[in-house]
Amino acid sequence: MSVHNPDIKRITTHVIQELKNKGEKISALTAYDYSMARIVDGAGVEIILVGDSASNVMAGHETTLPITLDQMIYHAASVVRAVKRALVVVDLPFGSYQGNSSEALRSAIRIMKEAGAHAVKMEGGLEIRESIIRVLSAGVPVMGHLGLTPQSIYKFGTYAVRAKEESEAQKLIDDAKMLEEIGCFSVVLEKIPAALTKKVSESITIPTIGIGAGPDADGQILVLHDLLGITKEFKPRFLRRYADLHDIMSDAIGNYVNDVKAQEFPNENEAY
Repeated sequence: MSVHNPDIKRITTHVIQELKNKGEKISALTAYDYSMARIVDGAGVEIILVGDSASNVMAGHETTLPITLDQMIYHAASVVRAVKRALVVVDLPFGSYQGNSSEALRSAIRIMKEAGAHAVKMEGGLEIRESIIRVLSAGVPVMGHLGLTPQSIYKFGTYAVRAKEESEAQKLIDDAKMLEEIGCFSVVLEKIPAALTKKVSESITIPTIGIGAGPDADGQILVLHDLLGITKEFKPRFLRRYADLHDIMSDAIGNYVNDVKAQEFPNENEAY
């Protein structure tokens, strides 16, 4: 059952801002391929993030670092072809924007032109300010990402909650204000204390999208495969599983194997 507003034909960055202004929460999910994106879009999600988490859930890497720009464009193009309503945001992958604003612009333009995306997401605050400004200057909408930034995992050395200390919390608030000031249309807050999320959400006018950041963000995002229970081994505190597709799919495939072995598939009605 979908509860989305059928009057909104296409979600834009303007619509996302209006949802925050009205106090209506924003739903966001990841997708990486055509078939899943069709289902997610049809269910009424406002934002679909083609996340660099594809590196983990689609390619089996331990971190998000190995995925390339070409691979992100492949996943993004597959999703865009499926989506009729949601705003499609694509992660700029590690190494495609951090050190050089010209490279950041080239990467963002490739994603917009080759994949047909609607916006890009970039991890970090003050340290990538010039890259974000360069991308924004070309008319590409940018979603920020603060708190736990998985592309910096080797710097932090852990996936633990970020910004528990006052100095890091203050830097996060300052970074969020800076992202709003230079023109980002929203910001993801990942794995930070709920009280800090509330403070940030109240101190900036652009929408905050939380993951493991408590109920006071303007919206929430989860990784689709985690929500559906396809990835069973990943069990963070913030994750709510809405289905157990791992077992459903395993049983279905097991039944198929048994039917083939027992010569019960295909039957007379399934043959020409």
